[in-house]
Amino acid sequence: MTTSEEAPATGNKALWAIIAVIFLYALSFVAGYPQRWTAAALGGHAPAAEADHADEAHADDDHAAVAPPPLWTVIPFVFLLGAIAVFPLMHATEHWWENNLNRFIVAVGLGAVALAYYAFLHSAPIEAHWPGHSVLEAHEGFFQTHFIQAVLGNALLQEYVPFIVLLFSLYTIAGGIRITGDLEATPTINAIYMFVGGVLASLIGTTGAAMLLVRPLLETNRERKHVAHTVVFFIFIVCNCGGCLLPIGDPPLFLGYLQGVDFLWTLRLWPEWLFVNGSLLAIYWLMDQFYHHPRETVRDIQRDVTQVRRLKISGLGVNGLLLLGIVLAVALLDPSKAIPGTSWHPWMYFREAIQLGLVAMSLALGPRQPRQANRFNYDAIIEVAALFVGIFICMQPALQILKANGAYLVERFDMGPGKFFWATGTLSSFLDNAPTYLVFFQTAQDPELIGGPTGGVPEALLVAISLGAVLMGAMTYIGNGPNFMVKAIAEKAGVKMPSFFGYMGYSLLILLPILALMDWIFILRP
Repeated sequence: MTTSEEAPATGNKALWAIIAVIFLYALSFVAGYPQRWTAAALGGHAPAAEADHADEAHADDDHAAVAPPPLWTVIPFVFLLGAIAVFPLMHATEHWWENNLNRFIVAVGLGAVALAYYAFLHSAPIEAHWPGHSVLEAHEGFFQTHFIQAVLGNALLQEYVPFIVLLFSLYTIAGGIRITGDLEATPTINAIYMFVGGVLASLIGTTGAAMLLVRPLLETNRERKHVAHTVVFFIFIVCNCGGCLLPIGDPPLFLGYLQGVDFLWTLRLWPEWLFVNGSLLAIYWLMDQFYHHPRETVRDIQRDVTQVRRLKISGLGVNGLLLLGIVLAVALLDPSKAIPGTSWHPWMYFREAIQLGLVAMSLALGPRQPRQANRFNYDAIIEVAALFVGIFICMQPALQILKANGAYLVERFDMGPGKFFWATGTLSSFLDNAPTYLVFFQTAQDPELIGGPTGGVPEALLVAISLGAVLMGAMTYIGNGPNFMVKAIAEKAGVKMPSFFGYMGYSLLILLPILALMDWIFILRP
């Protein structure tokens, strides 16, 4: 636990680290790197760093030459998922696994195994997506250095850096907002917390809403012994299912917006949003009202009733505006898209630099007392960063196999909206849901529909892909970044959370039937 005296020192270290990163970015800007990376991403000339392999890079029309890795290359990814699921359950490893350094060692070690395949065994051309698209062929050397660079570029520079910077920014700024008070932890009060969080998830993103409300939810329930199910439903609703009404709600929908989907098109998903979240809230209320709440001791219920304090919000004046700034930065500063009304494309990582600048403002200008009262520390985001660096690397073979076989699967299994929903959702439960969404989005595109409000994808298919990616990210702890963060925060607060498989027990028994019924009502019978 971080004490009040430790929190400012930790915040100062983080502030100086952020200032150093922004300064390094400014130096790279003076050297012209972000400008050249952006030009490459937009189809211009490749930066000098890629010039060494110019003879190995081909245009997009050579895409057919790309061959995916063999199926067995997903083994490191499977092992990493196994470690996340099993190590906390084994007596010999449960305490060892609590150390973030050990998590990082396992994640990076398995990532290195995945990279070793590309370095020594892969001989077919592969695609590089960062900073611009190219196809690289194997050279005659024993060690394929450029394959390693391409895979790391795809995994870390293209995907991991924007992912972790956004999570870190929302986590840190939201940590400076303190909602104090201790309401009576009734089923109705807890359900109201989740409903508010489900609405906010579409407005400030699932991460922002989760970080804002998880601590007051835990404080309200601190007198109760049976709290884990409440946190699980919070993850279902606030960290995932609530975020499908706007592109800023969840990363897959934001990718769709960048691919040409109208910003307000996702509001069309409100019936599905209402059905899924309403069903979850109703089931939670019934479970808590008639099973969990009656199991609390009389003493704990009396403490809960007598220690009620009204809600107060502090730190919102500064940090609320900074959260809005994060949302605007994500929405407007994508390098692949010109700022509305201009022809200027933001430089590569300019968006991330702005986000870190807003975090620095939160740490420097925001009041310290709310952050201290929240017992804010960086343990939860460090845990996510340590694990997901390995996840993003290890899942590259799986994503390449999926992309290479996506069109075949669509044709082979005659995939309609229902099958698109389950295929996208199942893979989004274990892979990162943003690239999974993008693979199926591109697979479903119809050239005759390009330029329309759905980015070239038939509307029925886009509905299925969007809902699958967002809603089924709640099926596992690793389906969406905020899931793990909320789990870590709850455990730091003393809540004994379900294991990886225990959580899946909740999702399979409760969430999956709701999604199946939603599929039958809204997707198969539109």
